[in-house]
Amino acid sequence: MINIALADDHTILRKGVVEILSRFDDMTVVIEASNGKDMIAKLQSAAILPDICIVDINMPEMNGYETASEIKKHWPDIKILALSMYDTELNIIKMLRNGANGYVLKDSDPEDLRVAITRICKDGFYHSELVTGRMLNILYDPNGKMNTEISERELAFLSLCSTELTYKEIADQMCLSPRTIDGYRESLFKKLNITTRTGLAMYAIKAGVVSVK
Repeated sequence: MINIALADDHTILRKGVVEILSRFDDMTVVIEASNGKDMIAKLQSAAILPDICIVDINMPEMNGYETASEIKKHWPDIKILALSMYDTELNIIKMLRNGANGYVLKDSDPEDLRVAITRICKDGFYHSELVTGRMLNILYDPNGKMNTEISERELAFLSLCSTELTYKEIADQMCLSPRTIDGYRESLFKKLNITTRTGLAMYAIKAGVVSVK
């Protein structure tokens, strides 16, 4: 049985998600919270901790980013699934950097939610069709040497893709032209079989190039 905690400030939507999850024989909601602050308080007093916390991004008092960061700080073994209306890459990347293990849109099919929860509990990570590619590949060989397919400059660019910087700001920080940055991006897309910036960020996090907070 997968124990789930859910935080969303919209009561009707939260109750709807609880109803959906109740249909799955291997899942049960053990904590309902109206915002991130409420979630943290209930985790602190919980007799049994959940396996996974489903967290909305846009919540009062403590938003999803802050909530994910607090959960990972105090309960690092708890997995986090972001459930949001926002599908922009910077929002997804920010949640991943704050400790989320996956990201699902609120307009997804209930089966997608079930799959996301199951995958996170089984594999530790999940993402929808927003990300493609060989994210489980590692950047280093068994001897700890850098994978020669990825240059040092591409690696630096890859780590910055996991921040909230725009491509133009990344170019400025690396003292390079936007055209060169575009070249790094396209090169990594090809080498890693990835098609989005979110994919690059998830690869960087999964491979240990950057660490979550």
